[in-house]
Amino acid sequence: MKNERKVKVAVLVSGGGTNLQAILDATKSGVIRNAEIALVISNNPNAYALTRAENAGVSTAVVSGKEYPEQATFEAKLVETLEENGIELIVLAGFMRILSERFTARYPRRILNVHPSLIPSFCGKGFYGLKVHEAALSYGVKVTGATVHFVNEIPDGGEIILQKSVCVKKGESAESLQQRVMRQAEWIILPKAVELVSREILTNGKGRKQK
Repeated sequence: MKNERKVKVAVLVSGGGTNLQAILDATKSGVIRNAEIALVISNNPNAYALTRAENAGVSTAVVSGKEYPEQATFEAKLVETLEENGIELIVLAGFMRILSERFTARYPRRILNVHPSLIPSFCGKGFYGLKVHEAALSYGVKVTGATVHFVNEIPDGGEIILQKSVCVKKGESAESLQQRVMRQAEWIILPKAVELVSREILTNGKGRKQK
């Protein structure tokens, strides 16, 4: 029997949307039971993630940096779109745009991000995408992984929700490590975190956003 109420989630994307796909798959498989993916927003109108969302029957919206070049107007449009759709939880899934302190403060403990390392290693300003894995290999770590955390005004600085480790194979490339971290960590813990936080929102109230 389905719950009467589910937390409305928006996933913010910029590219292919593999993490989005992991979340969509998790809603089908039952890993995510207390949330519905109500909206996918991209700052890139050509992002394949939008196609993934449409294929899954999820509403989409584009808030383009070209149309809204100023940070304040971009974020104002983002907030307007989220409010119009009654969004309670925001998931950054490969969203290649930094959000201001003003924006993140509006949604305390309501924005999740997945980062491809075990924070506090290889994180913060300048660490994104393949650069994270290149740094891990350069440093010579034997174990890396992924972290899901709440988003605040500090890049990768919010409270950690879940982490999963991945062993580094001898002689592997940054590209192969990136793929394994996605498959063995990111795609597993991101849906789990969405479910975990959604349950918390339902338990502790309506998760209303600060004005």
